[in-house]
Amino acid sequence: MPINHDTTFVENLPRNVAVQFHDRVAKSSAHEAYRYPKGDGWESITWKQTGERVDAIAAGLLSLGLEPEQRVGIASSTRVEWILADLGVMCAAGATTTVYPSTNADDTAYILGDADCRFVFAEDDDQIAKLVSHRNELPHLDKIITFDGKADGDWVISLDDLAALGATYLAEHPGVIAEKAAAIEPDQLSTLIYTSGTTGRPKGVRLSHKSSVYEGEAIAVQNILDESDLQFLWLPMSHSFGKVLLSAQMACGFATAVDGRVEKIVDNCAEVKPTFMGAAPRIFEKAYGRIQTMQAAEGGAKEKLFHKAFATGLKYEQLKREGKPIPVGLKLQHGLFDKLVFSKVRARFGGRVRFFISGSAALNREIAEWFNAAGIVILEGYGMTENFAGATVNHPDENRIGTVGRALPGSEVRIGDGDEVLLRGPHVMGGYHNLPEETARTLDSEGWLHTGDKGALDDDGFLTITGRIKELFKTSGGKYIAPPAIESKFKAICPYASQFMVFGAERNYVIALIALDPDAMAGWATENGMEGSSYTEVVQSEKVKAMVGDYVDQLNAKLNRWETIKKWELLDHDLTIESGELTPSMKVKRSVVEGNYKGLIDGLYA
Repeated sequence: MPINHDTTFVENLPRNVAVQFHDRVAKSSAHEAYRYPKGDGWESITWKQTGERVDAIAAGLLSLGLEPEQRVGIASSTRVEWILADLGVMCAAGATTTVYPSTNADDTAYILGDADCRFVFAEDDDQIAKLVSHRNELPHLDKIITFDGKADGDWVISLDDLAALGATYLAEHPGVIAEKAAAIEPDQLSTLIYTSGTTGRPKGVRLSHKSSVYEGEAIAVQNILDESDLQFLWLPMSHSFGKVLLSAQMACGFATAVDGRVEKIVDNCAEVKPTFMGAAPRIFEKAYGRIQTMQAAEGGAKEKLFHKAFATGLKYEQLKREGKPIPVGLKLQHGLFDKLVFSKVRARFGGRVRFFISGSAALNREIAEWFNAAGIVILEGYGMTENFAGATVNHPDENRIGTVGRALPGSEVRIGDGDEVLLRGPHVMGGYHNLPEETARTLDSEGWLHTGDKGALDDDGFLTITGRIKELFKTSGGKYIAPPAIESKFKAICPYASQFMVFGAERNYVIALIALDPDAMAGWATENGMEGSSYTEVVQSEKVKAMVGDYVDQLNAKLNRWETIKKWELLDHDLTIESGELTPSMKVKRSVVEGNYKGLIDGLYA
């Protein structure tokens, strides 16, 4: 497949998201648009049906008085109604404001208040309760529209009620949605995403219709996705990664199966049989760890066959990458192992995946190579909310593992002072909402977005991220440490690891806090005579501590002397989004963890 680096498409982008969406409805009217769980099975809707529902939602908002660029919140998990509501808001010329369903009531009220939201789509009674408890702080909030919650007929109405209002409004104002779409300017606000951040109050990132449309069209011109593809979408739609995949769907026309339940990802993939999926690295780490521990439990000849297969696969793929000839014997071995081992790994994800897209955090190279050896390509990309998620990404025909690919066509990447990655292009935000000083610190006078990430560009324009500037720390001995690099290495070594957090700023050695994966440890407990024991009892057992110690020793053998982990401690629980120690995109809130375990960390230096 030819790799398209043409940038002339930028001059001919659809005018806005509403036009992009209605163009897709017209082109793919009878084709499947969305598939979603219903009872024990799945139901689907066509693009035509999607268009009708979205127009009804948009008209319902107009009937309630929504004006251009006024904000409409969505507080819900990922589900098809989230997408319909989002499209409805943007087709009515409003601007979606995203709120993670796990956000506490105080922060929910802060976000909706800072955004001056007039309306909010609330998933259920739990989300409604957050708004009710802070109603006095939300004077601009006129109406709540709920997906599953209880409507009161006044402040809270159902999604069907809103659509019924829209149907009446459309009958009285035929052609109003097309008129609204034609009037939306490319630089008009389409989405306000509040970064969950790792410290302080969330900041609202102002993203335009042009930035959204550009992201989808920049993916479309690379010729990697089309109407024949099927996406499985579980990512939080409140995150820019999820939103950019929505734009890609409208640009490319593929169908999407939607279910935000993280615990169902692998089972859903096996059932839906997608051709691609976007995911955070934690999903690949969990799948890798689960497959490794299952094989270890099998033991004997099956385990030996498994390891031999992957040793062969890794060698085979290495020769391919280097452009070297593959010996006949290796080809035959690889073909045999593909049937016996790799095909079974692919079957866990439905057997049709052409590639995964990894984003939101760094993916360990060894894990990427392991999946690649099994015939599952992971295309790592890079970006941030401030540039609508997609800045660079690898291509299936030009995938350099260890890098995050080249800049999307029509945008730029360069390395600035201190090796900081700088981005410029149609995808870059207009600024932070109500925060002009923050905006000025992040966007310079030439339009470059200062990311805060350290990186390097090779001669072919492939970007490698080498660390987060603020996450780098210096030991008291003057040595710089990049925690993410060490942390990802441990996850590739230890299949039971959930989180591995490195600390040591201004200290004389490096320590780590370790959280083990509950699912993996339940399996370990069954195999080691501790079935029925609590998670805490299992991870605090001497046998587990000895096992983890062996993995730490393996890690230290791969590190520079000043990076080695001198002391470590197992946590008695895994980190969660609900505890506030993880962001909804599964990144560790390092400052929160450091504050929560200050006594434990200080004790490791006693």
